Amino acid sequence: MVGALLPAGTTLPPLPHLVVLLLATAGVVAALRRRRPAVTGRRVLALAPWMALGSAAHVLYVVDALQPLLAPFAGSPAVYLTVGALAGAAWLAADAARPDRIAATIAAAGALCLVPVVAVAVGTGVSPVGARWSTLALALTVPVAGATWAGLTRARPETRVTGGVGGLAVFGHALDGVSTAVGTTQLGFGERTPLSRILLEVGGLPSLPVIGEGWLFLLVKLAVASAVVWLFAAYVREEPAEGYLLLGFVAAMGLGPAAHNLLLFSVAA
Repeated sequence: MVGALLPAGTTLPPLPHLVVLLLATAGVVAALRRRRPAVTGRRVLALAPWMALGSAAHVLYVVDALQPLLAPFAGSPAVYLTVGALAGAAWLAADAARPDRIAATIAAAGALCLVPVVAVAVGTGVSPVGARWSTLALALTVPVAGATWAGLTRARPETRVTGGVGGLAVFGHALDGVSTAVGTTQLGFGERTPLSRILLEVGGLPSLPVIGEGWLFLLVKLAVASAVVWLFAAYVREEPAEGYLLLGFVAAMGLGPAAHNLLLFSVAA
């Protein structure tokens, strides 16, 4: 069952790297528990660049553009701990140095880390075809996610309490669905997660422009994301800190793979 959920290529890093990661993560978690910085929707939303950073770093790992000493930190699932520890450290630093502008500082720090990583990936070479389809996937996602969010908040007005974090969750999963469908239909990329691959390989479906038969995968992603946001609405209302953090994790599960798709297509298609 676990194998059906994990992407192909999921491996643990070498023991020395794993020890460093676990110690760093444990240290940051302990510091966060001790300081207990306030959690708000804006601060969780500010983690969006960090979600993309993990994906960009993993692209460098996939295209073999990292030094051997650094590469294991960007593998899967190690990259989650790597970026999580860095983001947590940035949150602690922002809480200590700029308590009046924590969200802006977290977002700026993430963007400053993201830009050079993307630049290195682009520096390995750009695929005009892949970049064009990535741009189209992003452009198509905007109205799809917008319509989904509008429909969700109209049908279930209580979901509005999730604010930008709920919107990010819907957008991230919409972008993952669209980009994955585009990658498999137009660029010949395969899906690494077995359960997702089953949806993408269902035969006999009518084909739509751009996303082909991948519309079923997109539809399931949108339905699941919408349902999760709706279920989390009461949690966010009653326990905002925990609710926003967990909903932010849901958003990262969509935005992270989506950002990985767009960048990988742009440099490796």
